[in-house]
Amino acid sequence: MVDALIVARALADPGGVAALDAEGWTALLTIARAEQLLGTLAHRLAGLPVPDPVAPVLADARLWAAHERRTALWEAEMAARALASVDTRVVLLKGTAYAAAGLMAGQGRGIGDLDLLVPRGRLDEVEAALLAHGWEWVKPNAYDDAYYRRWMHELPPLIHRERDRIVDVHHTILPLTARPTPDATALIADAVSLGNGMHVLAPADMIVHAAAHLFADGDLAGGLRNLWDIRCLLAEFGDDGLVERARMHGVEAAVTRAVRLSGIVFGDQPAERRDRLYLRRFLARDGWGRPTRPMTRLGFYARSHWLRMPPAMLARHLWTKWRQA
Repeated sequence: MVDALIVARALADPGGVAALDAEGWTALLTIARAEQLLGTLAHRLAGLPVPDPVAPVLADARLWAAHERRTALWEAEMAARALASVDTRVVLLKGTAYAAAGLMAGQGRGIGDLDLLVPRGRLDEVEAALLAHGWEWVKPNAYDDAYYRRWMHELPPLIHRERDRIVDVHHTILPLTARPTPDATALIADAVSLGNGMHVLAPADMIVHAAAHLFADGDLAGGLRNLWDIRCLLAEFGDDGLVERARMHGVEAAVTRAVRLSGIVFGDQPAERRDRLYLRRFLARDGWGRPTRPMTRLGFYARSHWLRMPPAMLARHLWTKWRQA
C-alpha cells in the first residue's frame, strides 16, 4: 500500500523517481503537497528528467517556494526594523532561520509564520514595539490570551494588519507546563549573528529545537517535513556536541529519537520495535494524499496534550475550551 514513504524515498534519493509510473507520480506529488514538501521535492528533482505533465507542477512549486522565501525574509527584515530600538538579541527560528542562514533545510521549504526568540524579560518591550509597527492580536479571547501569557513558551500570535503575516514571539522553545525545561538563556547567548541585527541558533541548538518541537511538544502534524529538516541539519552540521546540548536542555530522549527516525525514514537505518507507532504516524497518507490511520493520529494528538501539561491542568483546559466551543 502506498504511503508517505514514497516522498521520503524521493527526497533521499531523487534519481529513484525514474522508476515511477503514472500512479506513482500522482501519489508522490499529492502526498508531497499534503505534507508541505512539494517545494522541497521540486528543488531536489531540479535538473532531472520527469514526465511532461509533471514538469510544470514542479516548476510552479519552485516558483512558489522562492516567493515564500522572499516573503519570509522580508517579514524578518520588517521585524528587525521594528525591534531595532529594543536593546536585546533577536533570534530567528525554524523555516525563516534556515532560509536566512542559507541552509540546506531551507531549500524549497515552505515558510509560514515568523518565529522569533527573545529573552523573557524583554517581552513587554518587544510586544510594544511590534504593536507600534502595525502588528495586532490574532486571538482576542481573554482566556486564550491569559493562557498564553501564563503557561506557553510564546506570546499570543500577532498578525500584521497590512501584510497579513503572523509573528510568534517565543521566550523559550517548549511550553512552561512541559516536563523538559530548556535553557533559553543559553540558547540566546550562544546564537550566531547574521550581521543584520538578527541571529540564528547555534548548530547543535538548531537541531535540539527541531527535535524538541517535533517529539516533546507537538502531535507530529507536519512531522515528515520537520523530520526532513532534522535530516538536513544533521547532514550539514553533523552531531558534534549534540548530545551534550540535548542533555543540558533536558531533551536528550527527543533528540536521540529524532536522529534515529531521520535515519530510518530518509536513510537505511533499520527500524526498531519502539519506532513502529512513530513511523505509522509520519507516513499516514494514502495515494491521493489523504490522511489515514485516524486512531494513530488521535493517539498522538492526545499525547501532545499530555506532554504539555499535568493531568489536572489538562482537564481544566479541555473543559474550558469545550465550553467555549
